[in-house]
Amino acid sequence: MSTRLADGGRLVNKAHAMEFTFNGKRLKGYEGDTLASALLANDQMLVGRSFKYHRPRGIVASGGEEPNGLVNMGRGETFEPNQRVTTTELFDGLEATSQNHWPSLEFDVGAVNAKLSRFLPAGFYYKMFIHPRPLWKHVYEPFIRQSAGLGKAPKDKDGDTYEHLYAFYDVVVIGGGVAGLMAARAAGASGAKVLLMEQTAAWGGRTPVDGPLYDATVDDGPVDKFVDELVAELGEMSNVDMRLRMMGAGVYDHGYLLGYERVNDHKPGAQGPRHRLWRIRAGQIVTATGAIERPLSFAGNDVPGVMLASAVRDYVVNYGVSVGDRTVVVTNNDDAYLTALALKAAGLDVPAIIDARAAGAGVLAEKAKAAGIRVETGKGIAKVKGGKRVTGVGICAQAGEGSVLEEIACDAVAMSGGWSPVVHLWSHCGGKLIWDEQQAMFRPDPEKAPTGASGEAYVSTAGTASGELDLGAVLADAEEAGRAAAEAVGKTPKEATKPEAAELKSNLIQPIWMMPQGANVKLRMKSWLDYQNDVKVSDVQLAAREGYESVEHAKRYTTLGMATDQGKLSNINGLAILSDALNQPIPQTGTTTFRPPYTPISMASIAGEARGEIFQPLRKTPMHDWHEANGAYWEPVGHWRRPYTFRQNPGEEISAAVKREINQTRGSLGLLDASTLGKLIVKGPDAGRFLDMLYTNMMSTLKPGRCRYGLMCSENGFLMDDGVVARLDEDTFLCHTTTGGADSIHAHMEEWLQTEWWDWKVYVANVTEQYAQIGVVGPNARKALEKLTDADLSAEALPFMAWQDIDFGDVTARVFRISFSGELSYEIAVPASQGRAFWDQLLEAGKEFGVMPYGTEGLHVMRAEKGFIMIGDETDGTVIPQDLGMDWAISKKKDDYIGKRAQQRSHMADPERWQLVGLQTVDGSVLPDGAYCVAEGDNANGQRNVQGRVTSTYYSPTLDRGIAMGLVKHGPDRMGEVIEFAKVDGTTVPTKIVSAVFYDPEGEKQNV
Repeated sequence: MSTRLADGGRLVNKAHAMEFTFNGKRLKGYEGDTLASALLANDQMLVGRSFKYHRPRGIVASGGEEPNGLVNMGRGETFEPNQRVTTTELFDGLEATSQNHWPSLEFDVGAVNAKLSRFLPAGFYYKMFIHPRPLWKHVYEPFIRQSAGLGKAPKDKDGDTYEHLYAFYDVVVIGGGVAGLMAARAAGASGAKVLLMEQTAAWGGRTPVDGPLYDATVDDGPVDKFVDELVAELGEMSNVDMRLRMMGAGVYDHGYLLGYERVNDHKPGAQGPRHRLWRIRAGQIVTATGAIERPLSFAGNDVPGVMLASAVRDYVVNYGVSVGDRTVVVTNNDDAYLTALALKAAGLDVPAIIDARAAGAGVLAEKAKAAGIRVETGKGIAKVKGGKRVTGVGICAQAGEGSVLEEIACDAVAMSGGWSPVVHLWSHCGGKLIWDEQQAMFRPDPEKAPTGASGEAYVSTAGTASGELDLGAVLADAEEAGRAAAEAVGKTPKEATKPEAAELKSNLIQPIWMMPQGANVKLRMKSWLDYQNDVKVSDVQLAAREGYESVEHAKRYTTLGMATDQGKLSNINGLAILSDALNQPIPQTGTTTFRPPYTPISMASIAGEARGEIFQPLRKTPMHDWHEANGAYWEPVGHWRRPYTFRQNPGEEISAAVKREINQTRGSLGLLDASTLGKLIVKGPDAGRFLDMLYTNMMSTLKPGRCRYGLMCSENGFLMDDGVVARLDEDTFLCHTTTGGADSIHAHMEEWLQTEWWDWKVYVANVTEQYAQIGVVGPNARKALEKLTDADLSAEALPFMAWQDIDFGDVTARVFRISFSGELSYEIAVPASQGRAFWDQLLEAGKEFGVMPYGTEGLHVMRAEKGFIMIGDETDGTVIPQDLGMDWAISKKKDDYIGKRAQQRSHMADPERWQLVGLQTVDGSVLPDGAYCVAEGDNANGQRNVQGRVTSTYYSPTLDRGIAMGLVKHGPDRMGEVIEFAKVDGTTVPTKIVSAVFYDPEGEKQNV
C-alpha cells in the first residue's frame, strides 16, 4: 500500500498538518504536500477513470505532465473542474472529487466499455455514427453529448479575482532548475534586467532529488548546497526578479512571452489575485525547462500503481511518501536505478530491476546489487497483474513475444523509457528540432532558432532542455546560454569561475518503444500510450494500416496526444510506434505541432479584470447621463450603448415610444445623439489618392467645404462600410463610418498604408471620441438653430451635402448639411467636452417646437422609409454595391479601387444575383425579419426553392403600414409583382415588389 514514511520529505513541514477531503472522505496531509502526494500518503491509488473505456486510473507522474489525476475542486464560487493533483498545492480545507464516472469512482457502469474495446478501436466513431442516418439526431448525437467532456462546468460566478501585468526585461529565463539558476546568474551578473520563473514551489528542479543519488558534486561540495548558494546569490541581485509558481505559458514572435503566475492557489482567501497573467516583452528568452520522463509501453501499464520512476522517487524524497511496499523497477536506461536506490534507502523493498538492455547499466547497477537489489537484464514486463491497483508483474524476454518467465508479487511498478527535453516553448515560435539517435530524443537544433525581424535569434535553450543529461554539460551549457543572452541585449558578460561538476557515469539508453519487442496483438491491445484518451499501441498500428501516414492525421484519427496533457507522455512513444508501422525512421515521421499554453491556464486569468460589469469597457457619449436620466432604453452597438428609444414613463410601450419620436421628428423637430459614428481624419499630400482606392467613388475631386457619400469594399469586392466624407482642406479629409466600423475601418486603412502603400504620404487618426455629434432633424431644424447663431443657415448659404464652421455662442461647431432621415437635417460636431452643454442648448432652443430626442430605432425606420441602406442589415458580407442598385456610387473615371477586380468575376457580375427592392405587404402587416421569399418546387436537398429574403422590416408610422427592403431575384424588373414570403408557422404573406424609397422620393424635404 502507499503510505507516509516516518522519515524524509524535504519539501513538507510535518509540524503543520492539514485536513482535506476527497470524495467526501476526510484525509490528512502536511504543508508543502501536493494533492497528489497527500492522496498517495493516504493510500488513495485510484483517482479517476479514463475517458473512453472508463478504466481505473491512478497517478502516474509528479508534475504538469500528469494525464490521469484530474479532479473537481471546491464548491460554489470556488468550484473548478479538471485540476491536476500533481500541481495543486495542498491547503487546509481543500475539497476534491473525482471525475468521469457514475455512480461512483470504485464502481463505474461506464467500465463496460472496456469489455467492448475490441469493437471500439481507433476511429470507430467515424464509421459507426454515419449509418443509418436517421439515428444520428435521436440516438447518436444525444449519446455523444452526454458522454463528452471531463468534469463539470461551474454554475456559480467565480469568487476570486485575477489580474494582468505588463513587464519588460532584457532576459527572461524560464525554469528554476540548476540550469535556469546558472543561466540567470550569468545574465544577471552582466547587469541585464532578468526575470527568472519556476512553475513549482521550490528552486532546483530535479537536481536536489537526483544529485545525491548520483553522488553528484559541484566544486567538491554537495549539489544541493550548490543550488542553495545559487538561489542566495540571485536573491542579492537587485536586477534579478525571481518568481516561484510561475509558468512560461507561451512564446510568441519578437520576444513576446506569456507568463502564468499562481499567486494564491495555495492560500485561498488571501488578499490579492488568485492568478496573474504576465504579458512580457523580452530581449532574449532562455528556456531551461528540463525534460520529461517517458513511460514504457507494456500490457497493463495503466493499472493504478504503475508510475514513472522519476515520480516514484519524487514522492519518496520530496514528500516522504511511499507508493508501495514492494516496487518493481523496469527501464531501458540507467536513470531508473536511482529510484531503486532511493526506495531502498527509505527502507522499502525492491524485488527486482528489470532492464531491457542486454548489457544493463554501469556503476549504478553495481550500487544496486550492492544494496541487495536483484537486477535482470535483457528482460521486460509481459503484463501487469491487478485491476484497481497493482498486485504483481509477469516478466519476459525483451527479445521475445511475451511468454511469462516469472511472476513477481509487488504493489507498484516504476517505469522509465528515457527522457524527452521540454521543447514546447522553443517550438512555439518556430524553433526546429533534430533527432538525437544516441540519446533517443528530439532536441532543439541550435542552428534553427526562432529569429526576429532583424534575423537575430531571440530564444535559446539551456541544460537538459538542450538535450544535455550530464551535470557538468548542463552547467556549462546553461552558463553559456546566460552569457550569450546578456551579450545579445548589449551587456558585457563578466568572467566567472566555471563550476567543476562530477557524478556517476551512465550507460547509453536503448530505445524501447514496445515491451516485449515482439508483443502479440493481445498484449498490444493492453499497452497504453495515451492514458486519458485510452489510445493503445494497437490503435496507432491500425491507423497506419488504414492509411494515416502523417503523424498529424494519425493523431486526430486515434486522439493520441489530444488529452489535457497534450501528449507530454504519449507523443514520442506514439510517433515511434507509427514510424515502426510505416517502416521509416522517426525523424521522417516528425512530431505534432506544439501550441501554447504549455499546460492549461485558467480562463479567468485570460479575462483578468474583464468580467461582470467591466467585462467589456462601455464607451459613453457626452450625453449618456442625460439619456440615462430621461428614460433611455439601451441598445448595444459595438462597444457603445445607444438609446433605442426614450420612454416618457416606465409603462410606455417601446413601439409607442418609437412611433411618437418618428411622428414628432417628421412633423416638427427631433434630436439624435450621433456621437458614436466613426470619425477618421485622413491627412497628407496623398490623402485624396488614398481615399480613391478605399472608396468605390471618386474622393480626390471633392471640393473643400463639400461632402460626398461613399461606399467601401473589401478586397473580395463585398460592401463593408459606408459614410459621408467631408473635405476639410486640400490635404485633409474627414471620413464618417458606421458606429461598429470605426475601429475596424481605421485598422483597414492602416493595414493598406503599412503593407501596400507604405511610401504614400498619408496619416490616419481615429478622432471618434474627440467630438460629440448631434443630429438636428425636422422641418423646424433651421428655425431652432437660428435661435443660437447669427450665421446664415439658408439652403443657399449652406446647401445640402456642404459643411461650415459656425459659432453658436461660445461653442465653435462644424455643421454638416446631411440627412439620414430624409428631413431637413444638420449634423453638428462640437468638442466632446462641450457636447452636453450644446445638447442642453438645443433642447432649450427647441422647446417651442416640441423638440424630442429620438433613438436608433426611430433612425432606422426613417432611413428605411427613404430607402437608405444600413450596413449589417442590407449587407451580410456577401453583398456588393451592384446588388443594392448603387452603381451610381461606383466611379467610371477610376482605374482601380479595393474590390474592383473581385467585382468583375463572373459570379459577381452574374445577372441572377438577388437585387434590392422595396417590399409592401398586401394587407399592410409587418414582414418577419429575415423571411425568405419562396418559389415553386424544391431544390436538390429537398428544401423549398427561394428567390429572395427580407433585409430590413419595420412598421412605418408615417405610412401607417409595414414596409420592408429585401434582396429578390430580378427584383428591379418585377415591380408590382406579388410574391410570397414564408413565416415560421408555415403560412405565407403576399407582398408586392415596389420602389425602396417609400417617402419623399424626390427629396424635397431634405433640400429645403
